[in-house]
Amino acid sequence: MKEPACGQRLSRRHFLKSAGAAAFPYIIPSAALGKAGSVAPSNRIVMASIGVGGQGDRDMRSFLEHRDVQLVAVCDVDSGSRNYEQGWYRGRSAAVEAVTDHYAKHQRDGTYSGCGEYGDYRELLARDDIDAVSIATPDHWHAVIAVAAAKSGKDIYCQKPLSLTIPGGRAIADAVSRYGRVFQCGSQRRSDAACRRSCELVRNGRIGKLHTVRVGLPGGHSNPGYSMPATPMAVPEGFDYDMWLGPAPFAPYTHKRCHWTFRWILDYSGGQVTDWGAHFVDMAHWGMGTEHTGPIEVEGRGTFPNETTLWNTATSFHFECKYANGVNMIVSSRGGGVRFEGSDGWIDLAGATQPESIGTSVIGPHETRLYVSREQHANFVDCVKSRRPTAAPAEVAHRSITPSHLGNIAMQLGRKIRWDPDTEQIIGDETASRMLTRPMRAPWRL
Repeated sequence: MKEPACGQRLSRRHFLKSAGAAAFPYIIPSAALGKAGSVAPSNRIVMASIGVGGQGDRDMRSFLEHRDVQLVAVCDVDSGSRNYEQGWYRGRSAAVEAVTDHYAKHQRDGTYSGCGEYGDYRELLARDDIDAVSIATPDHWHAVIAVAAAKSGKDIYCQKPLSLTIPGGRAIADAVSRYGRVFQCGSQRRSDAACRRSCELVRNGRIGKLHTVRVGLPGGHSNPGYSMPATPMAVPEGFDYDMWLGPAPFAPYTHKRCHWTFRWILDYSGGQVTDWGAHFVDMAHWGMGTEHTGPIEVEGRGTFPNETTLWNTATSFHFECKYANGVNMIVSSRGGGVRFEGSDGWIDLAGATQPESIGTSVIGPHETRLYVSREQHANFVDCVKSRRPTAAPAEVAHRSITPSHLGNIAMQLGRKIRWDPDTEQIIGDETASRMLTRPMRAPWRL
């Protein structure tokens, strides 16, 4: 696996000599991150954020609140615009301003200039002073950047869904293992006490023998309608559109293609099936105990917009996944949530049960207990320090999103897919097998 060259690898000395890097320090005084002396500089995790629009901005701000994290750089292909969700101004300039304002509050003179700014993630990853990165780019970029980050020795917090394709997810999981990195996926329900308890009750047999799991996801496109063909537009100043496309096929620019609405285009995402499936199929797997395997059969149907529309992910869907243990997982565009159904009753993620006695059941000290974390970002920080597995490691995140990818393929083809979860191959269907991967535009590759 190789990433494209971008000239000579940039060393710390090169950065220190460059005009852009000379403006910010590599070690921030302890007072810059809160109470003076509360966290020694040598104990802080030096972090950077790659992708700072929408969820990336929220992740960055969450890490800023950790006094044992020192955020020193941000990267985004957009210098700043209002094309993100809800018209908020996001991008590099807004992120730098947020970091600067946060740390300036704790400086005696009220100023701060220690945040590096990048338009190319490769330059950021070349810095050897950075311990960890947060990745919140569109899905089609996750695998390329995460694999490169692992190779460069960085620990990784990566937003869900893990990747655009199953092979991309496998590449991330393998790279994280090969290079010994700590990885956390942004599946925050792993840090929700109510979700954990529901899954523990299922795992401990409180609903009897589990036979069906119903996963409800939102349908449609959760934005104002955009059913007309894309009208090419001039690329805004300060937006590196070619870099935004990256490994995806070339397509003319229109702002409805990029930023938050990339989710509704199959070249960059899997729509609600993967965007919300990353949350709720993950919870289904947690309760089912199938975190390291997957279904053996997937079939279903979906409604996809016609070829003339820009947004072409499924607007309604229903697919079923059969597992080797006999459990059937049904995923549909009917609401949101997970319900586990067994021979003796049912329970959902919020804790509603039938009969009610299931919900008041006490889990004994010798019964199955699931991973406890207080908050997804805090769990990542703790694990970077301890080198222990996170609440949502790469292998688990990869297995959790696999049924959603298979569901999209089965619905597009309109036929059942047989899947080998051990080899991660589709059985006896060459056309479906080719859909597991996506061509990558040069020079990008895994």
